[in-house]
Amino acid sequence: MEIFSQRLRELRKIEKVSRQKLARILNVSTGCICNWENGYSEPDFETLVSIAKYFDVTCGYLVGVEEY
Repeated sequence: MEIFSQRLRELRKIEKVSRQKLARILNVSTGCICNWENGYSEPDFETLVSIAKYFDVTCGYLVGVEEY
């Protein structure tokens, strides 16, 4: 899910949220955020929804089926 990785990284940088802060908010490890951003793994559905809510975007945007 390359688009998810790119969009997560972009949103995090636009909002100036560190990996550590996002990890605390989502209750995951910093390494987990790093793995998502590098395309090594993907969040489960519940976490994807939490990410979308936090950044005020849709899940469709995060996974590349919608534009912003």
